Amino acid sequence: MSTKFIQIDPLHERYQSKGALITLQQLLVQRYAAKTLEYLAHTRSIAGTSGLHLSKMRGRGIDFEEFRPYQAGDDIRLIDWRVTARHGKPYTKVFREERERPVIIAVDQTHNMFFGSKTAFKSVIAAQAAAVFCWLAIDNGDRVGGLVFSDLESSLVRPKRSRRSALHLLNQVYLYNQRLQHAPDPVTQTATEPGFEPGLAHALGQIRRITKPGSTLYVISDFSTLDDKALQYLNQLSRHNNVVCCFIYDALEETLPVPGIYSITDGNRKGAINTHSNKARQRYREQFQERMEKIVSELDRLQIRLIKIRTNQLVVEQIREWIAKNY
Repeated sequence: MSTKFIQIDPLHERYQSKGALITLQQLLVQRYAAKTLEYLAHTRSIAGTSGLHLSKMRGRGIDFEEFRPYQAGDDIRLIDWRVTARHGKPYTKVFREERERPVIIAVDQTHNMFFGSKTAFKSVIAAQAAAVFCWLAIDNGDRVGGLVFSDLESSLVRPKRSRRSALHLLNQVYLYNQRLQHAPDPVTQTATEPGFEPGLAHALGQIRRITKPGSTLYVISDFSTLDDKALQYLNQLSRHNNVVCCFIYDALEETLPVPGIYSITDGNRKGAINTHSNKARQRYREQFQERMEKIVSELDRLQIRLIKIRTNQLVVEQIREWIAKNY
């Protein structure tokens, strides 16, 4: 009889964020998680406008990138004579290939996301998924920007192809996540941002301001505020962009635990739920399935791809499985 030993990557434990709040260090660590996806993404031909992230290819496109010294073989028509005269030697223009386009990440950090029963809150997992996509794009040489939104305000980060832009976006994710522990009741409080309206629709409306045709857009949320207006914006965005929705959900939302009486809290108030009724538990499961099926149906109609991410499983592994099944 032989014994089979399985080697486990010691970093896997570091990849998984836990608890009710994320730390900035946990968001930075996701760069290692993103690197585990990079090879798989390329071997599955996930590049260009049709895939999970974009290519690094450069060429003569619509976006000017930089000046650099003339090299043998360069098109002499691209020599910039003003820069050449200033430096005393020929300089040529370099353009970014049209296939290299922005990656936009929308991250839901509303009070509905501040919930969890195992491993981590939905808000934490959403932040972690955003970090994975952010680092994947940066390591691929793409421009990264996005929007982080709560019940009362939002922060818009315009896409740039720099590590600083990625860090700025992740810092906003971190700050919004931290505020959830002190979040006031959105029903009684007014928005701090002029013209702000809570919900996914307003967030997608803002996203349209920084999304150029051909961008890749990740929308990371539990889609609890997915309404007709939000679907209209998603439809408009998906016509000229590669849109991927990431549905974050908790095991307790999917099904009630085994029969018993359980204590629950929102951080301020405490209560209890009784799960002894088989009929109630069955109806609870059916309601979640109905909601899931509706989201899937609506996104299928718009030809928008969906990644389902549970809070009690490793985020990077769930993304990896999705890539393997869809490409």
